[in-house]
Amino acid sequence: MFGRKKKETPAIDPVQKEMIENAQRRIKEKRGLFTHFVVFLVGAVGLIIISQVLMQQEPMRILNVEWWIWVLFAWLLFLIYHAFKVFITNRLLGPGWEKRQYERLVQKQKDRIAQIEEKVTKSNPLPETKIINTPVSKKRVITMIAAAGANNELGKDGDLVWHLPDDFKRFKSLTTGHHIIMGRKTFESFPKPLPNRTHIILTRDTNYKTDGGIIVHDLSTALAAASSDEEPFIIGGGEIYKLGLDIADRIELTRVHGSFDVDTYFPEFDEKQWKLIRTEHHPVDEKHKFAFDFETWERI
Repeated sequence: MFGRKKKETPAIDPVQKEMIENAQRRIKEKRGLFTHFVVFLVGAVGLIIISQVLMQQEPMRILNVEWWIWVLFAWLLFLIYHAFKVFITNRLLGPGWEKRQYERLVQKQKDRIAQIEEKVTKSNPLPETKIINTPVSKKRVITMIAAAGANNELGKDGDLVWHLPDDFKRFKSLTTGHHIIMGRKTFESFPKPLPNRTHIILTRDTNYKTDGGIIVHDLSTALAAASSDEEPFIIGGGEIYKLGLDIADRIELTRVHGSFDVDTYFPEFDEKQWKLIRTEHHPVDEKHKFAFDFETWERI
């Protein structure tokens, strides 16, 4: 749906990004501690072998204790310090602790403001008003949005094989203000991040970095990162659509009338499990070389 190239700077949800980055940081810390523990065990065995088997002469002693025991003791203290730092210091006094301190101060301020407002209300009561609350039930809808040819063709070399301005407009109107979930190649095909949307980039590359969105490594984490959105959108490419097909509630599909030479396809879906609830035909005109239909499918 878009031209190729790379760049950053969108508006993303900083709270969600911070939560994911903190979780990733804790995983790295625990992995590092486990590695340290394994190296300690191997090193301990190695020191014992060196001192007892390979060194034939009288072992060097410090305060009547063999040197390798002192080395192991010092190393063990360092390992204990490492564990204390991971499980106590970083956990109890890390970003979460700082956030709680800040929230506690903010809450105190709110309580103080509430007390002042209560005093003002008592001294200047408002006329009694009857309020009727109507419960609103809102179900979260996960939507896949795509443009595909007659044989489910999506694109070639990371780009579309058609130019449909009205389809771009529809994509923009539907996704603006929402979280959009995509693969790395789709993200890098944008000239720059799309405005007024939170980009969630799904990639297997654990070293991938960008300031243009939230980086995740599986679809469940992507959906968790979009948990505040009642209608997140999955926007491609082909592999991401395959992952999303099982969990999507709706498909917004632009069906382009034509066959195309491509290397990426939209996944086949069983129309017995889906209901076409809306369709709108768009004929060929001076701006659109191909006719197409806007189709909205909902899972039965």
